[in-house]
Amino acid sequence: MIENTTPINAEHKLIVTIVSKGSASKIVAASRKAGAGGGTILLGRGTASKSVYLEILGINFDPEKEIILTLAPKDRVEDILQAILDEGNLNKPGKGIGFVVNVKGLAGIFHLLEAGKLQ
Repeated sequence: MIENTTPINAEHKLIVTIVSKGSASKIVAASRKAGAGGGTILLGRGTASKSVYLEILGINFDPEKEIILTLAPKDRVEDILQAILDEGNLNKPGKGIGFVVNVKGLAGIFHLLEAGKLQ
């Protein structure tokens, strides 16, 4: 194990959501209502060719994306992911993608875990 990290025994998961620029704030608000403590929004840029966007995905070419990182207790992940799906219309083509990643260790926010603010 890396020094100065704490194993969290798979009690938390990372929800990653990628959506068009301008959509992230409302998705984070919906995820908070579903039990998330918050989220981190990063700017990104899609790398698919213009033809992939138009012909395959059926959306206009707009490579600017927002990536939302949400660390959540595993018992809340389903509700949070459903809120993200609903708010972002991710069940429709070209609206974005959301997925869950296992978290093996955690550093830097122990005070939130100890205070119960990330549970």
